[in-house]
Amino acid sequence: MDDAAVTFVVLGVAIALFVVNRLPVAIVALAVPLALYAAGVIGVEATFAGFGDPTVIFIASLFVVSEALDATGVTTWAGRRLMAAAGDRSSRLVAMVLALSALLSAVLTPNGAIAALLPMTVLVALRLQRAPSKLLMPMAFAAHAGALLVLMGSPVNVLVAEEAEAATGQPFGFFEFALVGVPLVVAAIVIGVVFAGRLLPDRRPRELSVDLSGHARTLMKQYAVDEELFTRASGVAEVVVPPRSPLIGQAFFPGMTTPSGDLVVLAIHRAGRDAEAGEVALAAGDVLLLEGPWEALDRHLDRNVLVVDDPADIRRQVVPLSAGAKRALVVLAAMVVALGAGLMPPAVAGVLAASALVVLRVMDVDAAYRAIHWTTVILIAGLIPLSHALQTTGAADDLADVLLDVVGNAGPHVMLVALFLVAVAFSIAVSNTATALILIPVGLSAADALHVSPRPILMSIAVACSASFLTPISTPGNLMIMGPAGYRFGDYWRFALPFLAAYALVAILWVPVVWPF
Repeated sequence: MDDAAVTFVVLGVAIALFVVNRLPVAIVALAVPLALYAAGVIGVEATFAGFGDPTVIFIASLFVVSEALDATGVTTWAGRRLMAAAGDRSSRLVAMVLALSALLSAVLTPNGAIAALLPMTVLVALRLQRAPSKLLMPMAFAAHAGALLVLMGSPVNVLVAEEAEAATGQPFGFFEFALVGVPLVVAAIVIGVVFAGRLLPDRRPRELSVDLSGHARTLMKQYAVDEELFTRASGVAEVVVPPRSPLIGQAFFPGMTTPSGDLVVLAIHRAGRDAEAGEVALAAGDVLLLEGPWEALDRHLDRNVLVVDDPADIRRQVVPLSAGAKRALVVLAAMVVALGAGLMPPAVAGVLAASALVVLRVMDVDAAYRAIHWTTVILIAGLIPLSHALQTTGAADDLADVLLDVVGNAGPHVMLVALFLVAVAFSIAVSNTATALILIPVGLSAADALHVSPRPILMSIAVACSASFLTPISTPGNLMIMGPAGYRFGDYWRFALPFLAAYALVAILWVPVVWPF
């Protein structure tokens, strides 16, 4: 069995394991390069090359940037503005979220847009009393459509434009992609609003954020306190005295400062009621309402007490644009400009942005580590060697040769159908950029053989390579939403079908109208 055949076998087994979902997806992803190494297809350096791949570094840095926007209340602010604009119409709010995702994707790439909007989308879902699984996939798929609005929306767009210029002397213009992007964005919004409720599961992830938007009113009513509990500088937290805590037996009273000197005791409850006036000897099960600077709440709530709601979660939901928000937005804007102007590679821009957030004290190093969704990182890093193996072993070229033999001289529209189907099939395990690199020479050869202009074929390839919806491993953005939404491997294809139909119509029928053969 040659290397190409081995690669196909490994690909098939990996897809089967992902679909069965009996093993953790990260373990399956790690087993893929190890299997290729054991079979002698790749060397040890290539086996672990994915962990140093710029795409992986960029995705990890985007998680940090996303967490900074969320932790400083930027996503809460954006969510409130959207909800205020949408009023009581939930369908309008969903449409606005999807439109925002598409527009942001045009300047930040789909992966960046998904990472930035993920926390806000979860918050919007909670406010609408919906499972995040009903909204996160439509948001991600809308981001993929938005990548076709402008030239810089995706590396595939740049590749196609360069090849068009080399083949015809005329590249695709910066906004020329909008001729296919706008119809796809409209279709994504319509599908997301109309079909998400029917085709997506009502599934809750293992860890789901609680809606704390009314937390201040709840605490004021429960503890009978009448003051501003949450500001940009300070907040409050409920803590419970656990068994064997060294605080048991110590005298506490409302108005006193804690031993650290940074927090003030606002109220003490015992058995659901106010404790007796004056000093109270703390007992296991007592609940204290503590007030102080956000930094002090994060620092001093240790193992001596049990925290009811994490102060970080409270701050990000009840304090829009809290301390550090302006710095986070400046860092985000700088990263967007760097990416849009092509001043540096995406991985460099992402790492610089993540580092700047720590240096500017928007977040600390530990928070940055916690922000990274390591399962996603491992999945991408583990599958990159498979993508490379498909190209280096000639497996992808074998498929391309078969495509040309099957289609032959049947006509340009049939060629567009074949290219679209191959691109969708490749998207199961190969990045859309790699798929474009494989299909572009095939498309140019086909255009020459059919004696037609390569421009419609190249643009059709760009659209087809963006239709990466079938599985969570089709794109990094699909992986980002898997954990927060509680999706399973088989959830993607159902919702992908109407999107694939829309993309097929655009790639096969609309593109030749705009760019004739």
